[in-house]
Amino acid sequence: MSAPAHIAVIDIGKTHAKLALVDGASMAEIAVTSCTNKVLAGPPYPHFDLDALWLFIKSALADMQAAHGIDAISITTHGAAAVLLDGQGNLAAPMLDYEYIGPDAVAAEYNAIRPPFAQTGSPRLALGLNLGAQLFWLFQHDPTLLARTAQVVTYPQYWGYLLTGQTACDPCSLGCHTDLWNPFTNAPSDLVEKLGLAGKLASLRAPSEVLGTVLPDVARELGLRQDISVYVGIHDSNASLLPHVLAMQPPFGVVSTGTWVIAMAMGAAEVALDPARDVLVNLNALGAAVPSARFMGGREYEMLCGGAELPPADEAAMQQVLAEKIMLLPSVINSAGPFQGRKMGWADGKVPPLGSAHYSAAVAAYLALMTKTCLDLIGQQGGVVVEGPFTRNTAYLQMLAALAGPTRPVFAATSQTGTSTGAALLATGGLHSAPQIQQTAIPDWPAVAAYAALWQSRAELSAI
Repeated sequence: MSAPAHIAVIDIGKTHAKLALVDGASMAEIAVTSCTNKVLAGPPYPHFDLDALWLFIKSALADMQAAHGIDAISITTHGAAAVLLDGQGNLAAPMLDYEYIGPDAVAAEYNAIRPPFAQTGSPRLALGLNLGAQLFWLFQHDPTLLARTAQVVTYPQYWGYLLTGQTACDPCSLGCHTDLWNPFTNAPSDLVEKLGLAGKLASLRAPSEVLGTVLPDVARELGLRQDISVYVGIHDSNASLLPHVLAMQPPFGVVSTGTWVIAMAMGAAEVALDPARDVLVNLNALGAAVPSARFMGGREYEMLCGGAELPPADEAAMQQVLAEKIMLLPSVINSAGPFQGRKMGWADGKVPPLGSAHYSAAVAAYLALMTKTCLDLIGQQGGVVVEGPFTRNTAYLQMLAALAGPTRPVFAATSQTGTSTGAALLATGGLHSAPQIQQTAIPDWPAVAAYAALWQSRAELSAI
């Protein structure tokens, strides 16, 4: 079997949506186009603008077909997301924004029915970050919704449904802190029946299966061939993990960066996973359980930037920040991550000027320390591969390399869209080239060990 020449990847992140065209032989991105993933304020509640995303996807597919040709389509999206379809295949309700506070209003009632961490590997999270909490709130908010709901379709497969008319759920998306899935038995958790959804989850399909071919009307509208295969698709952090699962021998870790920074460990040491620290069990594309931990690093970086573009942190600034113990303590966003409930602050009131190289250095150190904490919480061993936007932050990579040390070398993936590359691999039938990664040299920063120890002690002191 030969890989498709050109694989179009629909890549929907929490903040941005992309369409990437990937070369099936080299896994290089030929073209990438993106748009903002908008949230509409309502009514009836804050929800994603699925219509706008669908218009973007169709336009981008048509343009890439005209410019390059498309031979297959794959899909990856953020987690904590599903779409409810009615009996006619239309939306039964708008797709709730998982950052909406609504589900917190019924948290006590939801907590009474949700399964324990030992069954789901899913920690209890705020807002709608547990998909089960979203569904519970939606059915409370609209008492007629459950009866109208014919199928629950996880998010990557919703876009596949619009393209092919076929519905499905993939295990990676169901295993993403939804409370709905047992990753150890690969079956629904007790919550599915308690929510009244028994028989309403769309059929489980592996990410690499063909969901279907493009509908005739869609093919005509976009200029696509009708025989183009659309693959089931995958949760985005597991898309980032997949190329390395196929190319590397455990133990190793992958840090997927974007709105969320998600640390995942293959061949991890045996450690007790603490759900209070936002540690969870994901399912990878091959169906294996993967200990994971995360924090909202990309969103935190945007907040710390204050809308400005931060200058790079030079060597002198980084050394001075470390030596003078200029440190940002967690958490910028304290509703998720390993230090929930901890309010951010600058140690000893040492606040570098916004826009200075010293400010950039302190932010990079904070993000690297948060990442290292996540890796430690899941027992990560061996090399660490960083994927996504943070690979452009040299100070972050250097700080992480200094923290991890020689037994856990840090590598940066050269692709800027690791999720898209991973999703494209679903269409290659196992044929792939090893991802391009570049090792980050451990910097000679004498003050880093003392800085890290102080940061960790202050952060842990009031972590919970």
